[in-house]
Amino acid sequence: MCNILHTTDRIIEGVNDMTKAQRYFMEIKDKRVAFIGTGVSHLELIKLFLSKGIRCVVCDKKTEDEFDELIYEELSAKGCEFSLGEHYLDIIFNCDIVFRTPGMYYNDETITKARKAGVAITSEMETFFDLCPCKIYGVTGSDGKTTTTTLISEMLKAEGKRVHIGGNIGKALLPIVETMSDSDVAVVELSSFQLISMRKSPDIAVVTNLAPNHLDIHKDMQEYIDSKKNIILHQNAFSKAVLNLDNEITNGFSDSVRGQLAKFSVKENVSNGAFLDGDTICYNDYGKITRIMNIHDIKIPGMHNVENYLAAISAVWGLVDVETMTAVAKTFGGVAHRAEFVREVDGVKYYNDSIASSPTRTALGTLSLYKQKICIIAGGYDKHIPYEPLGPVINDKVKLLILLGDTAPKIEKAVKEASNYDADEIEIVNVTNMEEAVAVARERSTKGDIVSLSPASASFGLYKNFEERGNHFKSIVNALK
Repeated sequence: MCNILHTTDRIIEGVNDMTKAQRYFMEIKDKRVAFIGTGVSHLELIKLFLSKGIRCVVCDKKTEDEFDELIYEELSAKGCEFSLGEHYLDIIFNCDIVFRTPGMYYNDETITKARKAGVAITSEMETFFDLCPCKIYGVTGSDGKTTTTTLISEMLKAEGKRVHIGGNIGKALLPIVETMSDSDVAVVELSSFQLISMRKSPDIAVVTNLAPNHLDIHKDMQEYIDSKKNIILHQNAFSKAVLNLDNEITNGFSDSVRGQLAKFSVKENVSNGAFLDGDTICYNDYGKITRIMNIHDIKIPGMHNVENYLAAISAVWGLVDVETMTAVAKTFGGVAHRAEFVREVDGVKYYNDSIASSPTRTALGTLSLYKQKICIIAGGYDKHIPYEPLGPVINDKVKLLILLGDTAPKIEKAVKEASNYDADEIEIVNVTNMEEAVAVARERSTKGDIVSLSPASASFGLYKNFEERGNHFKSIVNALK
């Protein structure tokens, strides 16, 4: 009896010594887990679960003939099951846990039925938040979230922190959660599709701005706003929320903040947070004002990037020295596909701003960067966002408008119906593909002109994502003779 008791004590002690992640994988050892989709994050996740001896099922609407042969063979060899084709979701009712890809709407009819039937519907990011041992910075917004996420990461790394960046950028974090320590920092970019189902919020939450977006997926604008709001709703008294004072919607979240509230603004002083005083970025720490840097110290152009710095500084204040912030600003060259300089051909400069997948991103981002009138390539997938506000800005800032994709007619209509439209001041050309768009830009631009890919639309239909779109544009431009 004594030996049995000692053995039991050792087992209990061993369980107590486990990390949250280790305990989680032990507890689901006998579960059947389904993964909807095999994107980059899910593929690594499936491999991790298979390595733990967990029964895995890949669910994908692609047929076996359409599915990637190498991935199919690799996962099959490791014991993975597949549910493919038209009825690919039927199997989830016979699973214990389902990992939803962020691209699948949370309130999808089949997903909802499975949830009501007792199936646990989760996601890579939800589970990561449950298991992460370290502090989490989370960033969301309609525009600027990737740059802001990257800035926070760069500032923390420059301060000597071990940083893991993920969510919508970087790599999946759940597969590496067991390697993280409590002294590390996780910095994640969060979309509305990820946030809609989350019931945990990051320790430090940043909302850059909010404007109509993804209305092709969300049932209405309110659902989109409510999804974003989840980033702060589940914080505690020791957390921090960073909100944009200049954006009516984000500022409206203020009353829901439970912990410390910091705001940032390019228009006025704030009681706690970063603000702009002339050309100087300052921080007001409840009455103690610190002058940090001149905006001309920032290597990446545009007032929208000044806003991104204000957001990032507000997030890391107290943990990163002012000198470190300034050093990052002077050296950080930006994120790919965000006003990315491609090359100069015959005196014409070409820029890749493929990330500009909404009208506001094109209007407040791309078109705010340049003093002269420029040439832009725009158009793409229709997310059912209103384009009327973009029309006057294009008329004011664009000399040659090259349009392609489903939104081309909407953008052209917004431009022509704007009160400042002048047919003699702007040329509009419709094309069918990116090759033709670049060819028109090359033919009709002259020395000193600027050509920017700034779609104001999503990439779907023409491209898998904005990265593929931007890379295609760059390859065409780089091939110009």
